Amino acid sequence: MKTDVWGSVQDRLRDDLGADAYKNWIEPLVFEGFEANVARFKAPTGFLGNWVSRNYSDKIQMLFSEHGADVARVEFATGVAKKAATAGTANPAPANAEKATAPAAQSQATGSPELPGAPLDARFTFDAFVVGKPNELAHAAARRVAEGGPVTFNPLFLYGGVGLGKTHLMHAIAWEARRRNPDARVLYLSAEQFMYRFVQALRFKDTMSFKELFRSVDILMVDDVQFIAGKDSTQDEFFHTFNALVDQNKQIVISADRAPGEIDGLEERIKSRLQWGLVVDLHPTDYELRLGILQTKAESQAQHYPEVSIAPGVLEFLAHRISTNVRVLEGALTRLYAFASLVGREVTLDVAQECLADILRATDRKVTIDEIIRKVADHYNIRMTDILSAKRARAVARPRQVGMFLAKTLTSKSLPEIGRRFGGRDHTTVIHAVKKIEELRAVDSQIAEDVEMLRRMLEA
Repeated sequence: MKTDVWGSVQDRLRDDLGADAYKNWIEPLVFEGFEANVARFKAPTGFLGNWVSRNYSDKIQMLFSEHGADVARVEFATGVAKKAATAGTANPAPANAEKATAPAAQSQATGSPELPGAPLDARFTFDAFVVGKPNELAHAAARRVAEGGPVTFNPLFLYGGVGLGKTHLMHAIAWEARRRNPDARVLYLSAEQFMYRFVQALRFKDTMSFKELFRSVDILMVDDVQFIAGKDSTQDEFFHTFNALVDQNKQIVISADRAPGEIDGLEERIKSRLQWGLVVDLHPTDYELRLGILQTKAESQAQHYPEVSIAPGVLEFLAHRISTNVRVLEGALTRLYAFASLVGREVTLDVAQECLADILRATDRKVTIDEIIRKVADHYNIRMTDILSAKRARAVARPRQVGMFLAKTLTSKSLPEIGRRFGGRDHTTVIHAVKKIEELRAVDSQIAEDVEMLRRMLEA
């Protein structure tokens, strides 16, 4: 009877609070029953119990009353939540990734029951991650962390642009670590969630529970760490949490949209710590990797749309045209399958161009030479007039060569036109600049990083 009532109350809470709040605050609770008109719960941490008590106890009490239970008070004790006690819980979190890999599986709560982290997406496993040259190092490093054996680097820091696979790899680490060791305490959350929980702990004077939660994990994964930049108190707590976990030989995995040294507003001591371990750049996808991703996605979609056929050349067309964001690429293919299924047509090149006209227009943004010169000047902290001048000092000549290389690779302008736009230079000067930068990228990591960063900014 008690689990039936609690199940009904849970359904109302899920509807009223929303999926995210429910998963973070209500789902980790274990309802232990009624005792003298008191509804007793067990919370995984004091922080979570205090938060629910302050914010939701009145609502829980009211909902119990609405469902016929005479409840005068709601109490929360702290302890380890046992799955056997959650018979009334709707949609419980999976014990491991293998139970959540069905195509229709929903995102599930992260880690063990007593670690209420951000939801994990059941689609983001290692098996679903397409490996190519731009991401092979990141994939190998993530695999090593997930396997649970000796790891020579800590933290693992993954960085790259939007839609390149950072979050996918972090979810895959969590799923695989839990599959190999169901008792592993794996906590995945965004930097914003870390900050939010810390602020709440300060507000309710319960920082000890916060520290207990974050310093008791086996693997801590924080996504988009750039969002704590400029937040002094949060950075201070993150710094101490980082040190405490490293001292205990616990693994840390961090992601961001840029390298640690390039995150403005991040304290130098944190930048230094983040650079202790392995820093891996997920490079933009190349054509071969994009085509592989589309082929894998097409195999998955074919199970849902067996009546849809894709004409030869369509996947290759998409891999060529949509080059900056894997999410957009996969979303385009999903749209094609849904469109073809609804209207009963084969997906041809003409259909693809018609159906995806808005996406294709968005990816057709043209980079101009003026824009390149401006970005290069800003990056190297020199004047645009210096780049266009006859100055041959290396501090000016090298940025000028980088600009010419980018103009050659990002625009359709001819070599003579590029030369004219860079201060009236000859096309042979442009050829020399392109060749020089190509050579330097292979041996000079700073040049390679500069070129890659500028390319990303120009294509964003």
